[in-house]
This record gives sequence, structure tokens and C-alpha cells, in this order.
Amino acid sequence: MAASPAYSLIATDLDGTLLRADDTFSDRSLTALARVAASGARHLVVTGRPAPRVRPLLDDLGSTGLAVCGQGAQVYDAGADRLLWSVTLDRELAETALGKIEAEVGQVYAAVDQDGVDGLTLIEPGYLMPHPTLPAVRVGRRDDLWCEPISKVLLRHPYLSDDELAVTARSVVGSLATVTMSGPGTVELQPCGITKATGLALAAEHLGLGPEMTIAFGDMPNDIPMFDWAAHGVAMANAHPELRAVADEVTLSNEDDGIAVVLERLFPEA
Repeated sequence: MAASPAYSLIATDLDGTLLRADDTFSDRSLTALARVAASGARHLVVTGRPAPRVRPLLDDLGSTGLAVCGQGAQVYDAGADRLLWSVTLDRELAETALGKIEAEVGQVYAAVDQDGVDGLTLIEPGYLMPHPTLPAVRVGRRDDLWCEPISKVLLRHPYLSDDELAVTARSVVGSLATVTMSGPGTVELQPCGITKATGLALAAEHLGLGPEMTIAFGDMPNDIPMFDWAAHGVAMANAHPELRAVADEVTLSNEDDGIAVVLERLFPEA
């Protein structure tokens, strides 16, 4: 079966998009992605999770290709288990950005994703993981977060909503970092200018593909740059209103196989 004339690259977010709430892929989604692969098109995971937290999921997908991780700060080669490209967040700038945010909203709780294929997720006292199944190491004090190079900082506030925290952070951080919101309880600081579109563009170039060949799926505001880059953006039914507002199409939720519904339409069986 020939590749779809419309799209040769399928870019999917994970949490709230391709993954179900229990961190698994449905059989229908796996079958639809197999149909994509049989057509000659490529599937590319584009996620906020760092490479070490993505590796087991790529194994579940049977993927040995590229993945965009860490909100675009990492391009990971699953087959070789190495980073083809990575950008770190300067730790002094991160501390300064945190100080500016706390000057406006009071204490926040922070975590970091370390750089590298074996980097850890470190969490300071008071920080609660939004995904309790993900491994994390609790440290004794904030200074311990900066012991190794990091790809991003994750923030939580005791009572402000994610939207409120993100708006305030953007207003005070300026060029110190890029502020993103990638899921419930997940406001993040990453290297300035780095977005999912940055990593997606690099990975697509490596594959010899471009935006005009790409359809992207997502659910949160951090997916907006990816939608801007791709030819077609599909928001999940459970997506944040900001993403739905810029999407070309809205499909069913991640729990209802929304990605599979679209892929089955685009890649009919032979």
C-alpha cells in the first residue's frame, strides 16, 4: 500500500493524546499505527516527557526510531539509545526565573528533569508528581536540584491554577526561559526559544520530511507550536481550550481512540 498522499509524518503527543489515563496504548491505536507504518509513513512521538521516561513507552510501541522528548529539547534515537540532539537549561537562569516567579505568587514547588538518556527526575520537598507512576527521586532541599545539567524545571503552586501560574510566570520570566503548560499540574520552564516545534523540525529534517507532510495530534497549550509548524493539527476532545481554538480538527478523546479514528480515515486498509 502506498503512503498517504496527504501525510508522511504522524506526530503525536503522549499524555492525554495517544496514551490512556493508565499509561497504556489501546489495541485500536496500535493497529492504526501499524497501518501507518505499512503505508510507508512515519510515526514520531513528540512529548514533554524526558527521554528516560519515554524509553519504556517506545518499547511498548515497538519503536526503534526517533522521538522528540523534553518539550523539544531532546531528539532521542531509540534504536541506539542516545540523544542525537539536546539543549540544557542554564541552572543559574532557572534559579533566577524561580525567584522572579516566587516574588509574584509566593512559594512554588519545583522538580527538574536531568539531561541525558539516564537522567533522573528530582523533586524538592512539597512537590507532588502529577503522574505518580513516573519514577522520581526526592531531594532534601532545592539546591540539590541543580547538581547535574537539566533539560527543564517543573512547577506546582499550592492553590493557583495551572493557567494562572503559567500567565504569571510568562509575565516575569522574559527571556530567561520558555514557559509551557503541558498537562494537569504541569507548568514548566525550558530553554529559551525551545518548543515542541524545535525538536519536531529537527527530527523531521533528519527523516527527510517537512511540515507540509505532517499531521500533529495534541491536547495541551505546549502543543500549539507543533500545530503551527505542521500542515494539520488535530486536538483531542479532552484538549485545553487554547489548543482547540487553533486546531484544524477536533477528534474524540484519548480514552475513545481519537487518534485511531483519524488515522483510519487517512490510511484506509488495502
